[in-house]
Amino acid sequence: MKSLRTASTIAWEAYRAEFPIFERTTYFNSCSLGALSTRVAGAVHRFTELWDTSGAAAWHAPWPHEIERLRERFAGLIGATTDEVALFPSVTAALTAVASAFDYRARPKVVISDLEFPTTVYQWLVKDRDGVVLEMLRSPDRLSVPVDLYARATDERTQLLVASQVYFTSGMIQDIAALARIARERGAYTVIDAYQGIGQVPTDVHAAQVDVLVTGGLKWLLGGTGIAFLYVRGDLVPNLKPTIAGWFGNARMFDFDPRVFEFADTARRFELGTTANAAVYAASAGLDIILEIGVERLRSRTSELVTDLVDRLSDAGFLLKTPDAPEDRAGIVAVHLDDPAKAVKTLGARNFIVDYRHDRLRMSPYFYNSFEDNERVVDALRAVAPPPTT
Repeated sequence: MKSLRTASTIAWEAYRAEFPIFERTTYFNSCSLGALSTRVAGAVHRFTELWDTSGAAAWHAPWPHEIERLRERFAGLIGATTDEVALFPSVTAALTAVASAFDYRARPKVVISDLEFPTTVYQWLVKDRDGVVLEMLRSPDRLSVPVDLYARATDERTQLLVASQVYFTSGMIQDIAALARIARERGAYTVIDAYQGIGQVPTDVHAAQVDVLVTGGLKWLLGGTGIAFLYVRGDLVPNLKPTIAGWFGNARMFDFDPRVFEFADTARRFELGTTANAAVYAASAGLDIILEIGVERLRSRTSELVTDLVDRLSDAGFLLKTPDAPEDRAGIVAVHLDDPAKAVKTLGARNFIVDYRHDRLRMSPYFYNSFEDNERVVDALRAVAPPPTT
């Protein structure tokens, strides 16, 4: 067992060496932004070299190839086909496009929870003028929303059931297959925000039978800003016609005919304008690392680190706002503090990069972290924000 642990440690240390930020800081904020790897930096440099040497000719090759390569490899990551994947500059843009494609007149209700990231809620909150009725489910413990609450709220008037795969404030993993089943049995559709899940939580969209899923490169996919992914179930695609449109969604985009718009027959119909190709190159390099390691292995490594961090924080006397069961926890550990913003700032001055949401300080171990990082960050937190003594 000792030799296996050593071999595993050496492998993780080799990956850690690809992330220069650890030479300067103890980084625990992957749930906000994945650390920059030398591979991603190199990929962006290749993009700028092509821009410099080829200019617009790079649109003939290799930029289109890199765009389709990214689409294909992301589809494989989530168990989808390339025809079911669209690319966007942000999850907000992806949600805007897909939300515009549903007719809410006969089924005006959208079931959602108060634990969702705000942009996911705003899409439907502003559609009240179109008759959309938002049913906001309340979390009983601020960790998750029980599946049975969704079951009770979803009925024949429900158009969409919208939920997170992993809650951004607690790290709780939601059973998206159970949510998809609830929606399907009632004639509704699921929209899953998987921004905090894809990359660190194994996901098969076909097995889960979800209808729509969004995520992006910013966090656990290590690709940085400017790239997001939309999955739409293949047999649903022809039935959806977004009213937010751009030339990339046109089946005949290179006809440049302003008089005719013909929806692409794949999920590309949801795409809008020209892709941010620097972000495409960055996302592709980040995905290289994810696929090379494998999501199952990433899940195992992250779970080990999270369990260790949770145990250390509990032993130190901190109040955790994170699920108790290891199988329910993703890579986010939330600690209740009276003034988490102050703690984040003070830790940052000591080169510990963490974050906060509401009344919680968030730490997010990923494969490039170590058990020694866990020890250091708990000691640092205890020094700047001591836990209550009673």
